[in-house]
Amino acid sequence: MRLRGGIAGYFQYVSGILALSRIVKSQDVHTEKRTSTEGFLRGDVFFKDGSRLHFRELVTTDPRVQRVSYTYHYMRADETLIFRYDDSDHFPKLPSAPDHKHVGENDVVAANAPDLQSVLKEIESLIDSKR
Repeated sequence: MRLRGGIAGYFQYVSGILALSRIVKSQDVHTEKRTSTEGFLRGDVFFKDGSRLHFRELVTTDPRVQRVSYTYHYMRADETLIFRYDDSDHFPKLPSAPDHKHVGENDVVAANAPDLQSVLKEIESLIDSKR
């Protein structure tokens, strides 16, 4: 993905995604501009059903948006893990290594690196399926 405005443009993009989501109740997102094209985001997004997403992204926008590292940790209101995507290199035998997904507390599966928008869509599907 290409965005105008370097890292500031990416921060605006993320803010817009969260603002437009119909499942987000509140958010606490912090951004750190490291250069005009690199930055760090970390935050907590609280959903209408009480669940929460904690995420971190180290991002570069030159020449296009790329996550250098990431974690998307989604949990129930009681803080039990529903899923977590990350790129820590502790499952090197997975075909998608270092990218992977933790499902619940005990299972790990190969997974391509998601972005925040796709993680929000996955959470939306999970919340909608409970209705």
